[in-house]
Formats: sequence, C-alpha cells, structure tokens
Amino acid sequence: MLIVHGREVFETLAEIIDPAHTALLVIDVQHDFCSPGGLYGSMGKDLSQFPPAVARIATAIEAARDAGVLPMWIRNRWLPRHRAASGAWLRFMVVRNGMDPERGCTVDGTWSAEILPEVAPAPGDIIVDKWRSSAFVGTNLDMVLRDNGIRTVVCTGVVTQGCVESTARDAAFMDYYVVVAEDAVATYERDLHEASLRILRTRVDVAPLDAVLGVWSGANRRRG
Repeated sequence: MLIVHGREVFETLAEIIDPAHTALLVIDVQHDFCSPGGLYGSMGKDLSQFPPAVARIATAIEAARDAGVLPMWIRNRWLPRHRAASGAWLRFMVVRNGMDPERGCTVDGTWSAEILPEVAPAPGDIIVDKWRSSAFVGTNLDMVLRDNGIRTVVCTGVVTQGCVESTARDAAFMDYYVVVAEDAVATYERDLHEASLRILRTRVDVAPLDAVLGVWSGANRRRG
C-alpha cells in the first residue's frame, strides 16, 4: 500500500480486491443479450463470446460467495410502450443499434428480461435495476455499495464496450477501485471487445478472472 499525502492507495491486486471491501457486479446477463432467442440473436449478432463468459461468471459468483465477496446483479429494464425511453435513447437503440422499435429490450415481465439461470441470483441477493448503459445512472447502486462498505467493484457481464465499460468508468469517477475481469465479459464483435479492454486498461485495472479468483481463494484459506 502507498501513502500519498496521508491517503491510503491500494497498490497490488490483492489489496484492491480484498473480499472485505469488494463487490462482484454481474452486469446484464439476460436472455435478450445472451440467448439465441433474445434481441441480439434475432438481430443476427455473433453470440459466440457469450457462453464461455457466462460459464466463467458462474464460477466467479461461487468463488465470491466462498470468499465473502458481495455478489450483486445488475439488470437492464425497459418499460412496455417505451415509457422509460427518450427520443435520444431510442435513436441509439433503434437507429444506431438496429432494435425493432415494436419489440423493446429486456421488457418488464418477459422471458427476454430474465437473468440466465446459470448465473441467477439466490433469494436475498441484491439486484439493482438500471435503465441506461451505466449501472450508476438513475439507480441506487452507489448507495447500496457504500452502505455495505464496498470500495472496489469487479465487473463481469455484457456487453464489453457498452454497459460493462460504462459502469466501470462511472465507478472509477465515483472513487471506487475498479477491476474488469477481461475473460468474464463479452460482446458480439471481437474487435469491439478488444478495443474496449484496451481503452479500459488506460483507466482501471483489467485482469484475467483466474488472477481474481486466486486472490479470493487465498483470502478464503487464510480466513479458514
């Protein structure tokens, strides 16, 4: 640990993701983004990155629970009849992203909005609903993190250059330490995935999931 003008600064990965002050964020692992019958599948997007990332996220959730890390689920929401979508947001989703304007994305009460069963929260787990790319915009995420003594967030989920990157950036701007698990995030184009991770490396910590789990496993052994 460094001391800079009287302030503690975490220096190593082990310090940054100490289970005592770390939350695991599982971002938008929902059918509309990850499943062939969902929105992205219907748009013909390449979903090949998603299954291996989802499998690693499931492993991360189990390891987090064992180590005493707080797992939290971020769930994208969309009201029927676009009642929480502005013209500017619809331009992004329909004009730029190709969404069927009659369909919507992760619409409340539909299969499309459900979290994949492989990584589903258990009763009593924390779910934060969001309405835009960043999990901090218009939500109680910051309050919940601070109320639970969280100083670091480990980001997993989808999509890399969208909701993952947006959430990671806002977390850093709000003075959280941020680690993006580079092989537990995914998107529908490899070049966008790599470009996003390259940019994120200039702003936050990016590490393979095995490195994160190694720290948590060691912490769990010491605690035991």
